[in-house]
Amino acid sequence: MDQRTRALFDARARVMKALAHPSRLFIVNELGSKERCVCELAKLIGVDMSTASKHLSILKAAGIVQDEKRGSQVYYSLRIPCVLKFMDCVEAVLKSSAEKILALQQETAK
Repeated sequence: MDQRTRALFDARARVMKALAHPSRLFIVNELGSKERCVCELAKLIGVDMSTASKHLSILKAAGIVQDEKRGSQVYYSLRIPCVLKFMDCVEAVLKSSAEKILALQQETAK
């Protein structure tokens, strides 16, 4: 692998790592429907505001979300909404895996 290819895959891995946490996946899902402030997201996740802010910071650094300060509140939205299509792909993988396991279980039961 040459340096340019390596850099491309390193960049892709950074985005994937940013998404690799249940709370961050939840945040992305929530921001898919509307923008939200840190306080709303913290309440929805069930964490304190500093924890929610840390998750948002990771997503922002990866280029997945963007923020806008309004008064004393910071509102977050998806910078790249197509990330939700990736979630659909993940669901398809999960469904396929579940179907395969079910088929194996049924085959074993015979």
